[in-house]
Amino acid sequence: MELHSRFLPIPTQSFFLFGPRGTGKSTWLQHCFPNALFVDLLRPEVYREMQARPERLTELVLGNPAQHTVVVDEVQRVPELLNVVHDLIERPGVQRRFVLTGSSARKLRRGGVDLLAGRALIRTLHPFMAAELPGFQLDQALQHGLLPLVCASSAPEEVLRAYAALYLQQEVQLEGWARNVGNFARFLEVVSFSHTSVLNISNVARECQVERKTVAGYLEVLEDLLLAFRLPVFTRRAARATSTHPKLYLFDAGVYQSLRPRGPLDRAEEIGGCAFEGLVAQHLRAWIAYTPQSYQLYFWRTASGVEVDFIVYGEGGFWAIEVKHTSRVRPEDLRGLKRFCQDYPECEPLLLYRGTERVDIDGIWCLPGEDFLQQLHPARALISRS
Repeated sequence: MELHSRFLPIPTQSFFLFGPRGTGKSTWLQHCFPNALFVDLLRPEVYREMQARPERLTELVLGNPAQHTVVVDEVQRVPELLNVVHDLIERPGVQRRFVLTGSSARKLRRGGVDLLAGRALIRTLHPFMAAELPGFQLDQALQHGLLPLVCASSAPEEVLRAYAALYLQQEVQLEGWARNVGNFARFLEVVSFSHTSVLNISNVARECQVERKTVAGYLEVLEDLLLAFRLPVFTRRAARATSTHPKLYLFDAGVYQSLRPRGPLDRAEEIGGCAFEGLVAQHLRAWIAYTPQSYQLYFWRTASGVEVDFIVYGEGGFWAIEVKHTSRVRPEDLRGLKRFCQDYPECEPLLLYRGTERVDIDGIWCLPGEDFLQQLHPARALISRS
């Protein structure tokens, strides 16, 4: 596997590194800390040893004084190790940086642990950003996504098909988070139709033929496994009534494509449009996670249905972004941005589309989506007209 640099800055103190499976956490850490003490809880013999005697970690750390960084991979498998890490951080004379990775915070919270009471930072590793890949191709990213696990494969579609099964077997079934794995598998297919849409739990439950509270629990599992996220409505200084329901996004365009059923009634343009909007969403989340300034990501939708796909709001700027899977900008494509700018003239509006020209239409910058994704970098502003 070719190793690409990642934009996530490395903290100087202890930190948690969360991220879905396949985002390359272990590979990245082995590259960043080649001399670290690694405790890999995915190895059966290591898992059994630490599960039986968590204090074994203390013996390893104290027995290797030259290794100042300690990496515990998939720490949620043995949550009791956090008590040991906490003790070592507090112990005089033991100066170590602990890096604790995980693909789920659910088991840690369920175990009642406090994530070291603020003594460790929390960071998240996302799928690749376009600027991290020298050979980025938008069409390929829309079809297969940007998971490092998939990008490194010579058979990306096969890896994506196996990805959901991996989570079903190793996370959902083994941990007992869903009593009926068949129902959960059907839920994954149904919820793919809600990708980039305002979430209606009752409709999803009806399609799955299960109770609403069951679907609500399944959605929590998806979010806890970092496979999906909800985008809240932007309501600051609202001048008109807005929607109250969030939008739902799967975390990677390729995972969405693999879960989304297809048939004679499914239009390729609709599926491609959802993949494009989702790809922009995952880039914005990664940019927000890696940039040193603080931002929040929202969408905007009025009670009458006028919508803007993304609102990025924070200490360094205020942007409204609309995403259109079209090669030409039509007047109606700008309607939501114009309405938002009437209420929030302080924002900078931007429309991303599949064309090739950069144009300014009525003060709205219309930019090729591929250009936007390739220039998006945590060390720079979200957009620049220069």
